[in-house]
Amino acid sequence: MRNKTILAASLVALALVIAGCGSKSNSTEITFNKSDVTFAQEMIPHHQQAVEMADLADTRATSPEVKALAAKIKDAQGPEIKTMTGWLKSWNKDVPTSMSGMDHGSSDMPGMMTADEMAKLQGTSGADFDRQFLTMMIAHHQGAITMAKTEQNDGKYVPAVSLAEKIQQAQTAEIKTMQTILAS
Repeated sequence: MRNKTILAASLVALALVIAGCGSKSNSTEITFNKSDVTFAQEMIPHHQQAVEMADLADTRATSPEVKALAAKIKDAQGPEIKTMTGWLKSWNKDVPTSMSGMDHGSSDMPGMMTADEMAKLQGTSGADFDRQFLTMMIAHHQGAITMAKTEQNDGKYVPAVSLAEKIQQAQTAEIKTMQTILAS
């Protein structure tokens, strides 16, 4: 009787081990979908353009608030670009190259500035730059929020969905700041 009990317990334990090995809920498994890939592949160039715009503020902006906001944008979006690049590499997916000098507006990404709009921004300085930068960055952020909402609805990779939530919150707050600066 004792041998039958040991044998039965051993078979149950073996069955549990085998079932655990084939489990789809293995916590080390990276689960992502097409929406996660699209989010990263589109948000990288979107962020690159925002950083490109923010770089211009160093030498063209007059307002200390605009300069501070531009620095904040660069500080947030630079590391996010690196994070998303890492995801794409780990998923064996294409990483977008820099869009500098390209016609940004030719993409389907919401809020992207065209090459003409970027050239116009580059050609301004002082209060005119501040106004154009804020107006363009509001539209740019609104586009990023649209993309972030799509990821939150359709994405599967938890870190990407979390980043999308962070982007939506941060850029919504920055839009309010930019609207306040424009109104003053």
